[in-house]
Amino acid sequence: MTLLKREEWQHFVRDVDWTFAYVDDEAVFPEWHSGTGKVPREAWLNWEEDYKVSYSEYVATQREKEGSAYAVKAALQRSRAWETLSEGWKSSTKMHFGGVTLVEYEATLAELKMARFGLNGAWRNVAAFGALDEIRHCQITLFFGHEFVGKDPQYDWTQKMFHTDDWVAVSLRNLFDGMMVTPNVVDLAIQLPLTFETGFTNLQFVALSADALESGDVNFANMISSIQTDEARHAQQGGPTLEILVEHDPIRAQWVIDKAFWGSARAFAALTGPAMDYYTPLEHRKQSYREFMEEWIIDQFIRTIEDYGLRKPWFWDEFMKGLDTWHHALHMGLWYWRPTLWWKPTAGVTRDERDWLREKYPNWETVYGDKWDVIIDNVNSGNMEATLPETLPWLCSMCHLPCCNATLGYDGRWRVRDYLLTHNGVTYHFCTAGCRQIWWKDRDNLNHPTVIDRFLAGEIQPMDVGGILGYMGLTPDVMGDDPDYGWAAEYKDRIVTPRVPVAGA
Repeated sequence: MTLLKREEWQHFVRDVDWTFAYVDDEAVFPEWHSGTGKVPREAWLNWEEDYKVSYSEYVATQREKEGSAYAVKAALQRSRAWETLSEGWKSSTKMHFGGVTLVEYEATLAELKMARFGLNGAWRNVAAFGALDEIRHCQITLFFGHEFVGKDPQYDWTQKMFHTDDWVAVSLRNLFDGMMVTPNVVDLAIQLPLTFETGFTNLQFVALSADALESGDVNFANMISSIQTDEARHAQQGGPTLEILVEHDPIRAQWVIDKAFWGSARAFAALTGPAMDYYTPLEHRKQSYREFMEEWIIDQFIRTIEDYGLRKPWFWDEFMKGLDTWHHALHMGLWYWRPTLWWKPTAGVTRDERDWLREKYPNWETVYGDKWDVIIDNVNSGNMEATLPETLPWLCSMCHLPCCNATLGYDGRWRVRDYLLTHNGVTYHFCTAGCRQIWWKDRDNLNHPTVIDRFLAGEIQPMDVGGILGYMGLTPDVMGDDPDYGWAAEYKDRIVTPRVPVAGA
């Protein structure tokens, strides 16, 4: 084989398949794992990825990446670069380390599932490389985050977060268990490599790396770039899978990609939105979260699905309206419930920052300005208890995020709406119509109980804020808080207008 050119032998080793003599095909590729559905078994013979790599090439490339990433890290350990970073940017990295590290490990399980039950030899081959990628991503993120534990104990949640019942951890486990662990491999390939990785994380990592460099965090930018360059290879599993599924079962293809996009968008609104529009220092913001989504996510998503003959999701209007409200509401909720976080959520509403928010989001002041004014008045009057939670927020039964999305009514007033659904005598609450619809269609699949469900079931004791924080694994040394309330001092000269209750409000 060594005497042959690469293109003469690679097709023999990357697409190895055979006919089983002692068991039937269903025993080796059971439907509940393989998920071929209406697609004829022989149709999967046409599955082919664009990016072809041999094992020796893979190892050589990864070795070079590892050497480069760790060399930069070792050099920066001798500097004081970390101490010069803003608390807002540090919070963005803490969110990333805690929220992403063990998701990368869970993605390893997803890749291994495709490496075993993928319906084509080439698919199983590239999935094996994908599993190696995800192991590396988990390890490098753990290693980079661990460096700062001695400087700030909140970085310990890089490893700890997914092993807790913190409400953020429960929300992310619900999303990714349903995206990576429970689906058959056909649905998995469309949800994870295509929608989540190609559509969201791959592009976000490019933007996040740029923001890190702008903020002076070369170490983080180096790590993110090293991970992102792996994504282009194993993320390609989604394209050929979707192409075959669309040909034989377009309704299923549309549904799988739509629900994966919706779940990803809700998670990004909670984590990426606040990091971009509030935590990143104003002078380092390249673009708003909405601008980023429109340029990098939405345009690509629409082009991708239209190229495959699919249409916009049924929830598109609701999603587009949500770009102006979702992450702002969630940021306010995160700040208010800051003791339940493992980072320090800066408010990000100084006068200059509010000017920027009004410029990027014309309705921001109308919807959120007066709420922040109440918080500002309480901070400046020393009434900090009024800025802290006394009970749990109502959580969506689908995405597990707070039901706090502002919607514009026919009367021109903005209100938070609760979307109800009663099933088997139980009333469920949802933050959006999209979450309600997806939950209903997938109601027999995995749905984790929310922290509210657990609280009402008596699983959290004592049933007070202290019991909730203990259940979530929060200790005083890592509980989140605004790193500097000095921003509120800008408003001490503000004239406070008494708020008169509006009848029927």
